[in-house]
Amino acid sequence: MARSISRRAFGALARQATLCAAFSASLLGAGLAQAQSGTIRLLVGFPAGGGTDVIARTLAEKLKDELDAPVIVENRAGAGGQIAAQVLKAAHPDGTTFFLTHDHTVSILPLVVKNPGFDPAKDFVAVAGFATFVNALAVSGGTPARSVADYVAWTRSANAGRGTVGVPAPGSVPEFLVKLIGEKYGLDLQAAPYRGSAPMLADMLGNQISAGVGSVPDFIENHKAGKIRVVAVLGGSRQASLPDVPTFAELGLAGFEDVPYYGFFAPAGTSRASIDRFAAAISKIVAMPDVRAKLTAMGLTVDFMPPQVLAAREHAYAQTWAHIIKASGFQPQ
Repeated sequence: MARSISRRAFGALARQATLCAAFSASLLGAGLAQAQSGTIRLLVGFPAGGGTDVIARTLAEKLKDELDAPVIVENRAGAGGQIAAQVLKAAHPDGTTFFLTHDHTVSILPLVVKNPGFDPAKDFVAVAGFATFVNALAVSGGTPARSVADYVAWTRSANAGRGTVGVPAPGSVPEFLVKLIGEKYGLDLQAAPYRGSAPMLADMLGNQISAGVGSVPDFIENHKAGKIRVVAVLGGSRQASLPDVPTFAELGLAGFEDVPYYGFFAPAGTSRASIDRFAAAISKIVAMPDVRAKLTAMGLTVDFMPPQVLAAREHAYAQTWAHIIKASGFQPQ
């Protein structure tokens, strides 16, 4: 079973990545001078207070100055971002509506939902990627576990090898990871899907569930506060924000080194000038030391991607997970 994006696909991404510097330099001078006068909507498919919402508000604060226009964050939570994606599809392509999302809504939902109500290839256009991140396994403060080995041992002794693990959305990458972690360690783990990371974290903090799989940005604040414990991360290397936390590859669960992304999308038909202007603003913002420091502290790796690179990455990521989901036997709901 192929679990990694092919070298050819990533080779294409690497070649396209050389466009970044030239892209920003050519657009910042002329594009931002033509800032839109209308209010900019940033759609977010998850509840206020979650990692994606915090990221959106961090960028929105800077965008209003770069675009010389009011910028509002509009939370359209539910169905793993599906509702927000449908709102984006219906939006007028006038350059005032953008969707900030990660891989789940655009790359994964169309693979696990029969009728999501949108087709990314037809209804959306890539605008700008700005970061990558990794998923992680975290345990609740009510468990004695301080490592994956501890969690496995505790689940076997206290719960006869059975456990419930929260995930931020049904049919998500974290849900598939729960199954694979259970198979790896011989545990009967059941994924409990939530409507976003915020309610999942609430149950973890209340010790209603013993563990959760989600993104590092979702977990890191409570991990640093000692309220939950991140015990392993995916990806090819340890995270700068969590240097003492091992990767699953180090623990023997290899094959998931490819990392998901964060990016902006717009309704199909949005003008190239609007896309380029917005992307140039994002390129400038994520290069600001204070923004970069905040995103890094949240567990993100800042990595600006112009439209062509984000589109290629989204396509390659979706292809990889299409193979994994099919091999798992999962049937679209």
